[in-house]
This record gives sequence, structure tokens and C-alpha cells, in this order.
Amino acid sequence: MNILFICSRNQWRSPTAEAVFKNRQGIQARSAGTEPSARIKVTAAMIVWADIVFVMEKKHKQRLLENHRDTCNDKQIVVLDIPDEYQYMDKELVEMIRASVAPYLQ
Repeated sequence: MNILFICSRNQWRSPTAEAVFKNRQGIQARSAGTEPSARIKVTAAMIVWADIVFVMEKKHKQRLLENHRDTCNDKQIVVLDIPDEYQYMDKELVEMIRASVAPYLQ
């Protein structure tokens, strides 16, 4: 299963999620951001690659739909509702990501 994690600048939340899931058997994880200043900016190819797209906030889903509407048509995009108030690999952030994503990986 290919999973893509999206936040704004691809600095804290989505790279943390990628790190949490990238070494799980049967899962390939990547991360990207929606902002022009993102460390890795989301592309249509990334969306096509993903089986499920997880976004941290509703605004990320809106930006994906604005910029990649055709690519997102048949994609499951899940809003995790994780605010931008955590640092990379923050213990609370890791737990929130694990708990929020787990039901979709069954």
C-alpha cells in the first residue's frame, strides 16, 4: 500500500508521519507539502502513486483539490485534523498520527 502524507511546508507533521510508517511491512510512505516554500512540494505524480492520501488539515485537502482536481478525482483523501503545533517526531504528534491512520490500514 502506498500512502502519502501532506501538510503545508513538509517540515514537521508530514515528514513525521512518513518516518512512522515508512518501515512497516507492506507500506510505502512519502510526504510532501502544499505551499510553494515546501521542502518537497506535492505533485500530480505523487497523488497518482498513492493509494490513500492523508492530509493534516482541511485546508490541505482544499489546496489539493484546487491544484490537482483531476488527479484527486478517484483518490481517498483523509483529513487527520492535526494542527500545526508540533515539532518533528514530537511524541504526542507520533501518537496522534498512529491512532488516526491505523483504522485506514486494516
